[in-house]
Amino acid sequence: MAPLPDPARIRALLLDIEGTTTPIAFVHEVLFPFASAYLEQFLRRNRDRPGASDDLKALATERAAEPSEAAGLPPWRDDRSDELVVSAIAYARWLMARDRKSTALKSLQGKIWEAGYRSGELRGQVFPDVPRAFARWRSQGRGIAIFSSGSVLAQRLLFGHCTQGDLTPFISAYFDTTSGPKISAQSYRRIAVALECAPAEIVFLSDVGAELEAARSAGLETLLCVRPGSAEPGSTADPIIHTFDELFP
Repeated sequence: MAPLPDPARIRALLLDIEGTTTPIAFVHEVLFPFASAYLEQFLRRNRDRPGASDDLKALATERAAEPSEAAGLPPWRDDRSDELVVSAIAYARWLMARDRKSTALKSLQGKIWEAGYRSGELRGQVFPDVPRAFARWRSQGRGIAIFSSGSVLAQRLLFGHCTQGDLTPFISAYFDTTSGPKISAQSYRRIAVALECAPAEIVFLSDVGAELEAARSAGLETLLCVRPGSAEPGSTADPIIHTFDELFP
């Protein structure tokens, strides 16, 4: 097995969420269904408000760029406001069914989840080792940042309303797909600049090999995080951890 990064070199940890800090089941069995269930209600109530109206415009732009032969692609009509909402609902659910990393969809989902977190209907979930690792890493003087396809708003809400308490004081920065795709090396170069670290001073943790490959190409240290419910990998270029307790104890 490849060795873990040299702790003397690492100034910051960049973390994926789904399957890394947070159970995949929470995302797919709680968050996604909640967003789908409240999608129509949210859009009908907020379609003309700043934020939601921007998301509708962004969805329209993404829909216009879809190949016409895409399987099951719903039609788009926006000549009347009600038809715009109906089209947006259908397209958003089409994207959700395919787990597409749509920036417009992720922004919209974050706003829907915000109401759920504020009401207490939603509580964020992280693995038990996450809070103690956050405290340990920060006590060591290391920065903690998040890079997820979910919007920055959704990230802040999840960590701010955890069953284990508010974890946001440990987190210094949040990045989403407005920084670029998670499978693009350039995204990680931008993040390194934002964190004011050399790429080699950052370790990126994820459960997705393509993301790790992109980060490694950008010069970051990488770790494959294999959590309960994840498939054990075959050969991999990345060191493997199963819990954050293994990293910089």
